[in-house]
Amino acid sequence: MPQIISTPPKGIDKAAIRAAAANLADGPVTQGYKGNREAIVTMLNGALATELVCINRYKRHYYTVSGLQNAAIKAEFLEHAQQEQEHADWLAERIIQLNGEPDFNPATLLDRSHAEYDDSTEVQAMVRANLVAERVAIESYRQMIEQIGESDPTTRQLLIKIMAVEEEHADDMRDLLD
Repeated sequence: MPQIISTPPKGIDKAAIRAAAANLADGPVTQGYKGNREAIVTMLNGALATELVCINRYKRHYYTVSGLQNAAIKAEFLEHAQQEQEHADWLAERIIQLNGEPDFNPATLLDRSHAEYDDSTEVQAMVRANLVAERVAIESYRQMIEQIGESDPTTRQLLIKIMAVEEEHADDMRDLLD
């Protein structure tokens, strides 16, 4: 029987970790961070712009849809707008954690957004526009997750969490189609 040689795991160098932790300017980003912060912040700002456009689209649809027969659709639009706002807040917070600056500039919002704004007046057109936008968001998040890989587990987990909600939104919109 062959002998298996195992080496004990390396210990944690507490002294080195403590010394590196003294660099307070980097906040939560430690020396072991493997991501390309600049590229990730740029991606997150694109996602933030997308969420902000989605909030505005859902809010417009919420306020403009009318009729008792559309009460459930109206409620769904409002719920989605609120969830998109939560996503925007999470993204902005993560950008700050990475020592970046969240870009809320309305002048460039549509150019930076992956999804489009929609000003439809017919309910089913609104639903279709929201379904398309959700599918765009899902694919955008999937690509960002793939690009980040294992280099930034915190951002990766955040994007996966948001993408799961976007998939629920797409499913909801699909169910509302005639």
